[in-house]
Amino acid sequence: MSAVITETRPRVIRRLVGGRRWRVIAVISAGGALGALARDRLAHAMPHTAAQFPWATFTVNVSGCLLIGAVMVLVTEVWAGHRLLRLFLTTGLLGGFTTFSTYVVDVQRAVAAPAARTGLAYLVATPVCALLAVFVATRITRWAIRPRHRDR
Repeated sequence: MSAVITETRPRVIRRLVGGRRWRVIAVISAGGALGALARDRLAHAMPHTAAQFPWATFTVNVSGCLLIGAVMVLVTEVWAGHRLLRLFLTTGLLGGFTTFSTYVVDVQRAVAAPAARTGLAYLVATPVCALLAVFVATRITRWAIRPRHRDR
């Protein structure tokens, strides 16, 4: 049994270490670190108590979704050949910037505060505004990049 494990181990290591996987992981990690730092700075600039509406997290999630909508149009329709750029910007940077796990914790904290109305407003407003932001950003970006045709 150990001979089988010993024989397959070098192939597994070569597969993980070699090639594109480490570049992909490095690109996503770098973007995620930058996005998380930006989110942290914004959270410190806009503190809130458990009973208050968490404007920092709301702003991060909605603006992050707005940027995701715009960036996805750009990286799929304008810069289509840059796979690592897409991963850096969307999965890494904006994935690290947005924080829907904190959104859930903020809702729980508001309800426990007790500020159930604030928690409910936040619970509904965040996904509605985030989805609307993606939709609007996608439409505006597509409109902005479309070829302009003039009547001649």
